[in-house]
Amino acid sequence: MLRQVFAFRNSLAGLKFGVMREPALREEVFFIVLSVPLAPMLTRDPWTLVALWGSLLLLLSIELLNTGIEKLADRVTREDDDLIKAAKDCGSAAVLIAILLATMVWGVALWERFFA
Repeated sequence: MLRQVFAFRNSLAGLKFGVMREPALREEVFFIVLSVPLAPMLTRDPWTLVALWGSLLLLLSIELLNTGIEKLADRVTREDDDLIKAAKDCGSAAVLIAILLATMVWGVALWERFFA
């Protein structure tokens, strides 16, 4: 049980670090907070709510991983390095894909709510 408590505290520390130092993470947390009251206005279906909130939580998770990759890469070297650039670019691409997924999920929910 003690291990889980320490793991939870480490997770909160990582989230705090990201929110305090990364504007993209602050924006994503803002959208998550905004989605809490907004999503139930779009649908009453529990699976759609899970998809709406889950897509944003997945985006936040991937952004946190990308931040970790970038911080580690910057710690290794600040010089131009093709492999470091590739790692950072792959992390950025993962964030882009998560943004596209969240946009699709929210777009479909909005479409169903207002046009279907």
